[in-house]
Amino acid sequence: MSERFDFTGDELAPAYRAAVDAIEAGDLVVLPTDTVYGIAADAFKADAVQRLLDAKGRGRDIPPPVLISVAESLDALATDVPDNGRKLAQEFWPGPLTLICHAQASLMWDLGETQGTVALRVPDHENTRELLSRTGPLAVTSANKSGQPAAMDVYDAEEQLAESVAVYLDGGQVTGGEPSTIVDITGETPRVVRVGALSLEQLRAVVPEVSTEDEEPKPTTEEPAAEKPTEEPVEEKPAEDKPAEEKPTEEPVAASNQDDENKTDPDVRPAD
Repeated sequence: MSERFDFTGDELAPAYRAAVDAIEAGDLVVLPTDTVYGIAADAFKADAVQRLLDAKGRGRDIPPPVLISVAESLDALATDVPDNGRKLAQEFWPGPLTLICHAQASLMWDLGETQGTVALRVPDHENTRELLSRTGPLAVTSANKSGQPAAMDVYDAEEQLAESVAVYLDGGQVTGGEPSTIVDITGETPRVVRVGALSLEQLRAVVPEVSTEDEEPKPTTEEPAAEKPTEEPVEEKPAEDKPAEEKPTEEPVAASNQDDENKTDPDVRPAD
């Protein structure tokens, strides 16, 4: 049976304890982010990640994003991070920015068909970051059924996900509501996969060379859909390229992954 805990104020010990126990057991947790509510699983437990995808009604071709507690964890999970990607992380983390990176090959995880990438975000939600510091990286996408609006409060998440989630953390109504912005930093220049809470102008104020999919031709080898994680759906892609469920009215994450943070929303799938 699912349990719901208050995730506000000073009496947070029972909420943290229940959420950590659930994650360690391979169960799912719904938590608030700075964008939308996210549904979370241990990123290093393949069966837990599959449980997350099943609860959301999504396939392995749309891997969830991964939320981390601090930007310093970037190099533990990603490799070959370019300087311009680091500048974006330094400026916008914690916050509604999801970065698609080359994943460390040594990581023992299975997030789905990632094509060797991982979508990372540090959410701007103090209590959720504290939880992440206790659990480690969590696979997180928006807390809704695919094709439905992202949950903006815990009751909406409960209505959609019901008993598939072990612990619901009630952080009140989220104040974000827009999905995280997703930027792919695996190529020569950063490329925006989805514009969300951060605008193209904000990104270019930090890294002028940031491009969009329309401005930059696709690489010779077509980029797999799995490389565009999201706490939430990539709304820029034509309808035929993305499943209808990836276009929630929400944020999200939106995300990873498609919450939070379509690959990995809901900061996106949000995660966050």
